[in-house]
Amino acid sequence: MTTSPPPRFQRAFTLIELLVVIATITILAAILIPSLNSTLQSAKATKDLSDLRQIGILMQAYLNDKDSILPVINVDPGIGKDASPVIYPKYVGSRRVFQSPFDKRAAAETDNAPVSYGINENMYTASPGIAGNMTKVVSPSATILMAPNYSGPPAVSGSWPGIAKAVPNLVTAGGALMTVGPQRNGLQINALFCDLHAETMTFGPASTTGTFKDITTNVGLKHWYPTQ
Repeated sequence: MTTSPPPRFQRAFTLIELLVVIATITILAAILIPSLNSTLQSAKATKDLSDLRQIGILMQAYLNDKDSILPVINVDPGIGKDASPVIYPKYVGSRRVFQSPFDKRAAAETDNAPVSYGINENMYTASPGIAGNMTKVVSPSATILMAPNYSGPPAVSGSWPGIAKAVPNLVTAGGALMTVGPQRNGLQINALFCDLHAETMTFGPASTTGTFKDITTNVGLKHWYPTQ
């Protein structure tokens, strides 16, 4: 009579071995998650800068057609409310380029589509501005034209007020409620300049909220004043 061999003994993990595995996974996660978050933030900053550069290209095409006069929307208060309805759809097929990756609102293509960038309000005033005429900018490479426009912590969706049909201008020096920059733990922000190049700037100094570093009226440094 043939007999079956006894079943093999199945060794299970001990409690100590399970705890070691869990501890190892926890340690690896603690190491990798900050690195992953840093990579994601860096990707957002790169995309934000790319969006501003693309907007610069679109603005250049628009200005070429409009004798260097900035977009004007004929709604209250009547001047300089927003660029996106004028640029879209003739110069770009999607409104999403006007939404910063730091702006967490749901993307859309309607009149209520999120718009994250604002134009320096000095561009539309008669003094110290240029009344919308870009040919009057004295130092285009040093004068801020556009930047992310929010009111409060940029990580909070409700801090971004701009929508396609009514985007507020970017208050000179950013406004008191722009207390931190959207990238590098609040230390940096991207901006588009009047010569339509985009670059990353230091946000601060901390003693003056809502400002970008090197804000001055002196020619040669970054500033908000197109007649300087």
